[in-house]
Amino acid sequence: MTVLDITERDAWENFISAHPEANFLHSWQWGEFHSARGKLVVRRGVFDGEKLLGVYEGQVETARLGTFMAITGGPIIDWQNKTAVAALFVDIKSMARQLGCVFVRIRPQLEKSEGSLKLFKDLGLKRSPMYLSVEHAGILDLTKNDEELVANMRERLRRALKKAGQASISVDATDNPEAIDEFYKIQLETAGRHSFVPFGKEFLKKQFAAFAQTGNALLYTARHDGEILAQNFMIFYNQEAAYHYGVSTKLGTQLSGAPLLHMEAIAEAKKRGCSRYNFWGIVGEEETKHRFYGVSTFKRGFGVEDLLYTPAHDLVINHLRYLLPKIVESFRRKHRRV
Repeated sequence: MTVLDITERDAWENFISAHPEANFLHSWQWGEFHSARGKLVVRRGVFDGEKLLGVYEGQVETARLGTFMAITGGPIIDWQNKTAVAALFVDIKSMARQLGCVFVRIRPQLEKSEGSLKLFKDLGLKRSPMYLSVEHAGILDLTKNDEELVANMRERLRRALKKAGQASISVDATDNPEAIDEFYKIQLETAGRHSFVPFGKEFLKKQFAAFAQTGNALLYTARHDGEILAQNFMIFYNQEAAYHYGVSTKLGTQLSGAPLLHMEAIAEAKKRGCSRYNFWGIVGEEETKHRFYGVSTFKRGFGVEDLLYTPAHDLVINHLRYLLPKIVESFRRKHRRV
């Protein structure tokens, strides 16, 4: 087996499209977004002869605590093919050393199980002190018909949708990256109400632009009498529609604008042939004191099923230099309660 750079978008996307578990976190455009941020992007594939068996896409992040490579939502590979998996991880380690990385952080697109945890342990990885993308997601099965989807909603959400329908709320969608300017402003307001660290405007705009140019991103906006109530940043890729980011105004929470955005996006996802709608991060129903419990309750109202991804693991390259980020990130995670 050989592991080589993949430089052709079509070759990458054709492989990804054959793996329904893959989402936008391992798309070609995800790498293009990071390239636009000035990051070095690594795209490699393991081949048996000319047959491509698995791929990984990594972004090299330079941080004060040490340079590292982030592999989010991947590698995409048949995890039962031990030979191919081993070859790919040998290459990940080799590339990380060449690029001066202290460690490689990997959050695979692999459901959490005793087997997956053992697999990563056997590969020599350690549980990461910090998350890398969402590890607990709420998934809506879009193979169900509309009647089934509505029947599975909680009564409170159905009432909210009815209320929104009576409030003369309009919903529109755009793929224009300039619309992110308004989204960013509302995000600052939302972050203040819910105590989270907002993303930078250029970060959001470059991310949206990377997916919008291939028809994979839409920004949904709910309005009442011309005033914005809520906005959803959606990415449609492979088999999945992802509710990537969402913001709302104070008026939006009063008039229940957000549920209508999801209904519009769900309809669009079905048109595109998506089999699932990923509401992204949720917390356990027992975690009533978690700061994201409220938004998780809202998402659960749609009848989502819990999906626990195998959590982020670190492949340590320089054990001595890894000690500082491990200590600092462990403190940060505890402090941020995430």
